[in-house]
Amino acid sequence: MKFALAIFMGQNQTVKDNRITVIDALRGFALLGVVLVHMQQHYSIFNFGAFTPTEPAFPVLDEWIGWLTRNVLMGRFINIFAFLFGMSFFIQMDRAARKGVDFRQRFIWRMVILFLIGVVGSAFYSGDILSFYALFGLVLVLLYPLKTRVLVVVTSLILIGAPRWISFGYDKIAAPRETTVVANAPETERVRAERPRQMADVAQETPSLANTIKSNLTDGRMRTLNYQFNWGGRGYLTFALFILGLVVGRIRFFETVHLHTRRNISLFVSFAAGAWVIGRMNGLLPQEHTSFMQGITPSATALFRMTLNDVNMVLFSAAITMGFVILYHMKGIGKCLNLLTPYGRMGLTNYEAQGIIGSIIFSLWGFGSIFGRWHATELFCLGIAFYIVQVVFSRIWLTYFKYGPLEWFWRSATYLKWQPFRK
Repeated sequence: MKFALAIFMGQNQTVKDNRITVIDALRGFALLGVVLVHMQQHYSIFNFGAFTPTEPAFPVLDEWIGWLTRNVLMGRFINIFAFLFGMSFFIQMDRAARKGVDFRQRFIWRMVILFLIGVVGSAFYSGDILSFYALFGLVLVLLYPLKTRVLVVVTSLILIGAPRWISFGYDKIAAPRETTVVANAPETERVRAERPRQMADVAQETPSLANTIKSNLTDGRMRTLNYQFNWGGRGYLTFALFILGLVVGRIRFFETVHLHTRRNISLFVSFAAGAWVIGRMNGLLPQEHTSFMQGITPSATALFRMTLNDVNMVLFSAAITMGFVILYHMKGIGKCLNLLTPYGRMGLTNYEAQGIIGSIIFSLWGFGSIFGRWHATELFCLGIAFYIVQVVFSRIWLTYFKYGPLEWFWRSATYLKWQPFRK
């Protein structure tokens, strides 16, 4: 009787309106890390020479926040966001299958719509990743029939850097040359004058919304594509997390996660310990400052360090995930974290709003002359304030409407029929 009551109470806390609320809250929490990192990166808008540097008001705090951004937030929270996308894919496919519906064709169309949403987002923020998510989603449809153990093998191969090592071997065979490592260096005036004029230069010299859109959809997309699939291979890691989300969805981990507190704690400790060990191993290897964006083949040691870094970040993200899950199912703290559930349900709207508003904040045609001068501490506080406003807005919005604005549009376009909007 007690066990049945515990299951009932746990499900009442974890499932609402046929949604696993801890997933929505976790998605909302992941977007906190995303906005804080992107604020520090000025949403990829760098107005070189446009502002007179100011003296930092909080130099010590700036250093701490810089450390926090690099070693805790950057790459880790966007990992969780990608992982949850893969899990959402499984949930949609599984629920349709239970109704006797093959959702694959509908999901492909859904990814086409997401790609277009991502293109619009990229016009404002060149680092927008939704168009890449849409392409990865199409590949997930092809992988969906494969057995779980095959998916685990594919994920493991990606995480150990197989795409990089294959490319490395091909370069050695097809065009053997001495492996060169170069330090990142600022672009000199001579080099700048000799290279072709780019839209990014036009956007800097004559700032306007139109020039920013042109720059982001041309040079900006190429830079993002290079970042995702060059030697750094951020895109490969994202795709591995998509598959991992699919696998975790198949074992229905989050459907009963509230019933296994001891297991959750053990997983948290294991992931955290694994991340620490891998991080220490990485720190013992020779440090090489390699400019991946210049297309230079890194050394084998550098490739090994990239692999360790990827595994470290995935384990770190897993530890954050399990830590959040544990806290979410604790009385008191769980109620506070549940405030993020509406924010996560509107994850698409909130992510795109971050990019659009971020571009307005940091562009010269917007408020860049003000916020472009801010240092790490001020930008961190700005990110927190922006996030809080979005959390409050999401709760108010979902009081009156069934979906977020973009979520409603995405759902309506998916089924080619206007969906109910107001509650």
